[in-house]
Amino acid sequence: MKDSSEHKALLSVISPCYNESKVIGLFYTELKQVLESLEDLGHEIIFVDDGSTDGTLAQLNQMAQENPCVRVCSLSRNFGHQIALTAGLDLAEGEAVVMMDCDLQHPPDLIPEMVKKWRQGYDVVSAVRNETEGAPWFKNITSKSFYFLLNSLSNIHIPQGAADFCLLSRRVCKVLQKMPERHRFLRGMISWVGFNRTFISYQAPRRAGGKSKYTFIKMLSLATEAILSFSSTPLRLATRVGVIVTLSGFIYFIWILLKLKQAVPGWASLIGVTLILGGCQLIFIGLIGQYLARIFEEVKGRPRYIIKQTPVTSQQSDDKQKSGNNTPAAES
Repeated sequence: MKDSSEHKALLSVISPCYNESKVIGLFYTELKQVLESLEDLGHEIIFVDDGSTDGTLAQLNQMAQENPCVRVCSLSRNFGHQIALTAGLDLAEGEAVVMMDCDLQHPPDLIPEMVKKWRQGYDVVSAVRNETEGAPWFKNITSKSFYFLLNSLSNIHIPQGAADFCLLSRRVCKVLQKMPERHRFLRGMISWVGFNRTFISYQAPRRAGGKSKYTFIKMLSLATEAILSFSSTPLRLATRVGVIVTLSGFIYFIWILLKLKQAVPGWASLIGVTLILGGCQLIFIGLIGQYLARIFEEVKGRPRYIIKQTPVTSQQSDDKQKSGNNTPAAES
């Protein structure tokens, strides 16, 4: 997808969407204004619909019909935020690529500063969130704990508040496209590949509309995927159960020792050691099991995502409305 001024460098903006009908129009308006202000750059906007069940896809197709710079890719179901971003990276054609969410907590106004840094020679320009307006204390604490734990356990470093809002050069995108793993934590992968990197700090506003799709369970899942991908101590259900049993064994062991006069000689130490060793075994079984499960899922070789609607241009959208047919599915 090329801008009408083909001699200009092309900037691609990727934004995954999942049930964002309440905010997508406002986001598009603000993003379009910012991109059009970059007169020396062509641009394309790639919306990846991640299996939305509301009117998001219809709105996106309408935007593509009205603006030839908009491309719409729809996945066959909800594959998740990281996979939707991956699909966008596979489709992007720009010399520079910006990844951002469409809830306006990633301000489009930062894009010109990112482009400036890119032109100064940086391959990765990451936006680092100082804080989020109106964010609950629990989310702030869990976020800080996650980054601390990941940076402590892995050989990569991700600054506190550095999410997926970033600009990538073409050569970084090519490297990411060569990384075939299904369990993806893009901000960790970007840190792992290296290249020249710089950061821009910002204050994240409240969501412009709708509700966050990152529930506590989904955030916990993302954190687990990150630790499994970049750490030697993965955390899953079996591991957590093992830790709980181990700690319970220690506490129970101490309690029995205090009540030793009332216990059968030898029984206290036997039960305490059994509980502690049993918990440790669950920890390591869980650790081994998680790595085996990931190997099992990788060797199946299934596509990371399935596209039910290939990227739509204004002409394609018009033709589809006349025919009433969907574009044939594609896989990657």
